[in-house]
Amino acid sequence: MPGRLSEHGLFFKEFLRNFHTTGAILPSGRFLAAALARFVTEGAAEGRKILEVGPGTGPVTRRIVAGLGPDDRLDLVELNESFVRQLRHRFETDEAFRAVADRSRVLHCPVEDLRDAGSYDLIISGLPLNNFSGDAVRQILATLTGLLKAGGTLSFFEYIAVRRARALISGRAERARLRGIGQAMQAVLGPHEIRRDWVWPNVPPAWVHHVRPS
Repeated sequence: MPGRLSEHGLFFKEFLRNFHTTGAILPSGRFLAAALARFVTEGAAEGRKILEVGPGTGPVTRRIVAGLGPDDRLDLVELNESFVRQLRHRFETDEAFRAVADRSRVLHCPVEDLRDAGSYDLIISGLPLNNFSGDAVRQILATLTGLLKAGGTLSFFEYIAVRRARALISGRAERARLRGIGQAMQAVLGPHEIRRDWVWPNVPPAWVHHVRPS
């Protein structure tokens, strides 16, 4: 319990300091984490290269780590320095994380810096896309899909009906921003979404989109 409380405390602190990139008051719940990591735990291939973007304090990472095969490799990309320290500490001290530490990397950089990092079989994103501009969301999704191998899967989430609710109480500029986000997401989801998980027990409830561009 103390570890969980400490994790939530750190996340809330970073939410107050960096709402734009943290995006939520609490870390992802276990049901959302399980949905995001679905294709890690259900995958049968060996020697996969997996990327998690925006892992925060690591609740989804824990599910990914549990599903790694003996030859799988994991990269974590996190922009928040406090979260980077927390994640690196976990790979040094947490038994489950230590078991895969020799084939895992915590990278303190924007995901755009990975353009030359090769390609990934699976990408799991915890980025709060609804907090960004439409152009930023379009660029992020283009970067992530561009990092996928042929036949690879991208999984990302959004809170259910948040954009619609915000649009009802927002001015013209904010409505335009939200509309741009929806258009950027639909450009990827429309032709490529292979599955959508509804995660009602999460706070707030969320959709998890699974995309396979080719």
